[in-house]
Amino acid sequence: MRAADVGHRSLRSLGPVVLFLALAEITSGILQGYYTPILTDIARNLGINDGDVNWFEAAQLMLSALAVPVLAKLGDIYGHKRILLVSTVLTAAASWGVAFAPEFWTFLAAWSLQGFYVVWLPLEIALIFSRASAAPGGAALTRKAAGVLVGALQFGVIAGALAAGVLVEVFAGRLQLTLMIPAVAVTLCIAAVQFGVPETPERAGGILDGRGFLLLAFGLLLLTSGLSFLRINGPGTWWVWGILLAGAAAFVPFVRWELGRTDPLVDFRMLRDPAMWPVQLTAGLFGISVLGAQAPMSTFARTDRQMHGYGLGLDAGDVSIIIGSYVLSVLIGALLFPVVSRYVTPRLTLCGAAALVGFGYLLFLPFHDTLAQTLTNMIVAGLGSGALVAALPSAAAAAAPPNRTGMATGLTNTTKTIGGSFASAVFGIALASAAADALAGGAQRAETAAPLSGYLVVWAVCSVTGFIAAGLLLLVPRLAFADPPLTAADPGISVPPEGRGANG
Repeated sequence: MRAADVGHRSLRSLGPVVLFLALAEITSGILQGYYTPILTDIARNLGINDGDVNWFEAAQLMLSALAVPVLAKLGDIYGHKRILLVSTVLTAAASWGVAFAPEFWTFLAAWSLQGFYVVWLPLEIALIFSRASAAPGGAALTRKAAGVLVGALQFGVIAGALAAGVLVEVFAGRLQLTLMIPAVAVTLCIAAVQFGVPETPERAGGILDGRGFLLLAFGLLLLTSGLSFLRINGPGTWWVWGILLAGAAAFVPFVRWELGRTDPLVDFRMLRDPAMWPVQLTAGLFGISVLGAQAPMSTFARTDRQMHGYGLGLDAGDVSIIIGSYVLSVLIGALLFPVVSRYVTPRLTLCGAAALVGFGYLLFLPFHDTLAQTLTNMIVAGLGSGALVAALPSAAAAAAPPNRTGMATGLTNTTKTIGGSFASAVFGIALASAAADALAGGAQRAETAAPLSGYLVVWAVCSVTGFIAAGLLLLVPRLAFADPPLTAADPGISVPPEGRGANG
């Protein structure tokens, strides 16, 4: 039997699992895309200012950064399907809480708990990898499945955003009905996971490192809180820097404790692997652009060029063209990743994806005057972003020991979240500081608008971090993340031509 035949047969056997997991990712996309067009309606319903909406993102990022490594580790111990189901139930309960929350603080609590969905993709990749790893071409099968899942995610984002824009008008004056739609979707997702997803064949066992969890929680809460306060209060507030320093210092005892454990919450010895640490660092750098640069892009597009000398002057409806183009390019990039990896090594594909992100934002520096230029830049960056969203968890799974796949894939989301929190704070300061400097210099601008120099800083940082990530990935061993080459000793399997390996 040829290797390709084995690979296709294995892919067909994974088909039902991938289908049900894709339903979960469509639901995840709905959660990520549905609320954005109606945040103003939510703020008015809760009786809060638009600026207070920032607390929703900050609180959910804090919970996500804490929950993902813990739930990923529990997936390695008790089974990835079981923890996926638990996190789905918790997300469904929180989504119903969002729909029925009577005031700001209960809404904030429910919104934060809804962040459990961020662990879904890492757990799904770990589950697929554990089932595919025994078959020839297991890493390649995981990459193909990851591309499908990320494609489903982006489809859900588009569907959620479009549905919210329509339903908020259909249910005019009854926002609660509009907010019930995501809750219904997540509730249905529970059935898809329970009845359509089999459990991981093998489990690592062990126990959760309780003391490590407390140390990690303390450090992450300090760090993410400090970054949120830095964005809100500005760099001139001394106690904000105290919180950030305390958060960084809290990781010293955490690392020491984990290095002394045989079954750690975070395996730092695994992170020292030359095929692992560049992936995790790339995830953090990638979070800067994929999570931190989207809000500045929206405000730039809304800025009136005639009044300020820059911007696109688009209304809210026209901004959706940019967002939609970016999401579609992310989807295409995710689907192209496994295809390109068949002809070059996965390592080079990752490098190319990171470089595309850097190049896309680099184009913004000279080309940002028209909608066509902005769309071109966002599509280039989106193609690279889509490939990285699909590639990073599957690369981490391929580089991890068999009993650490959930931990490794979960850490890519944690580092990405921390990178996004850092970028959100720094970009907010850059735009606010640039605005203050312009006003101090006598520029006649509306006080809510940031000058072009602030946006140039955002794009430059995103570009530089993309190129740095591409350089870091070149340090990874050449055939990392690829399937081992088949040999004549493998029964019934012919050896592929030299140079191609098995998708390596």
